[in-house]
Amino acid sequence: MKTTRENLAVLDTADPLARFRAEFELPDGVIYLDGNSLGPLPRMVRERVSACVDHEWGQGLIRSWNDAGWIDLPTAVGDKIGRLIGAEPETVVATDSTSVNLFKVLAAALALRPERKVVVSEKSNFPTDLYMVEGLTELLGKGHELRLIDDPSELPRALGEDVAAVMLTHVNYRSGLMHDMAAVTSAVHAAGALAIWDLAHSAGAVPVDLSGAAADFAVGCGYKYLNGGPGAPAFVYVAPRHQQAVRQPLTGWFAHKAPFAFDHRFEPTDGIKRFLCGTPPVLAMTALDAALDIWSDVDMAVLREKSVALTECFIELVENRCAGLGLTLASPREAAQRGSQVSFAHKDGYPVMQALIAGGVIGDFRAPDLLRFGFTALYTRFVDVWDAVEQLEETLRTRSWDRPEFHARAAVT
Repeated sequence: MKTTRENLAVLDTADPLARFRAEFELPDGVIYLDGNSLGPLPRMVRERVSACVDHEWGQGLIRSWNDAGWIDLPTAVGDKIGRLIGAEPETVVATDSTSVNLFKVLAAALALRPERKVVVSEKSNFPTDLYMVEGLTELLGKGHELRLIDDPSELPRALGEDVAAVMLTHVNYRSGLMHDMAAVTSAVHAAGALAIWDLAHSAGAVPVDLSGAAADFAVGCGYKYLNGGPGAPAFVYVAPRHQQAVRQPLTGWFAHKAPFAFDHRFEPTDGIKRFLCGTPPVLAMTALDAALDIWSDVDMAVLREKSVALTECFIELVENRCAGLGLTLASPREAAQRGSQVSFAHKDGYPVMQALIAGGVIGDFRAPDLLRFGFTALYTRFVDVWDAVEQLEETLRTRSWDRPEFHARAAVT
């Protein structure tokens, strides 16, 4: 059957996730395809944060650490995230940033394999992940190094006896390529190494089963598909089998066994809380906590089914309607190998994306030439896909992107 806007509208009518769109504040006249960079504002977050400011902070003051449960937010929020990523109870905490959490788990992993000095990752991994390894290996010295592969197919050859850990992003931030977590983790373990996963583009976007895959460590952020707000707290996962053996280097007071004993010597607490550090940002944590409540009634299998349908439809329409206009698919064509985003390369990708944004279709650009579109099944409609492609075709065909204001580079792309 030919894909038409009318047919897609029928799919929206039958969509079991359609009711969740009303949970978000989405501006009129905007098709938002950038939830893989920053999720939109959930309506319940505004109310919850307001209550925290007005009542918990405004009236409760310092008493709210106990009375409002502020002290328990890192673990309570962590458990909510854990249910979305296949983590066992009490194995996830919400804390710090993804970069800081990655530093913690990298240090912990290297300490578990002291005779091995190499961390393996991909050149296409998110740069800050690689930067954190570089910084840690420089700090440790003693022969530690980062070994990069060009393609996932090279991983088996890179797994030598000197490899302590393999650090990969489950869904690649540029292409959307999704690793087979269970298979990769199994290969890593067979080589005697530990598996560290970055779930920044996975949590809330695709089904994840950390426990089933026997992952060792994982990190991720709260502001993309989890919709926790700009700069929302990140999260860290540590498998139960490692929790009592590992030490992380950022031994802040919230990781202490008795933080309010104010002992001058550090003694780590038990379990996942030893990966905490300093005082949690209560307002930001409250926003993330509220945003996560949306997920209590979401079936991840249904979400994945719709995500695949949205991305398949987008690829089909772009390749049919924008043929000959300079676009090349940069994401895996096979849905099983693709996360919840689609990237197309175009030699003038930056001004094209700026023109799209000016026209109400918000995606983003990744250097040097990628137009990146995120599809969040909780609020993206099938008719949004049609309308976005229509705007993309018009932008390319009329070359409306070729104006000075669209070529001017902003600080954030």
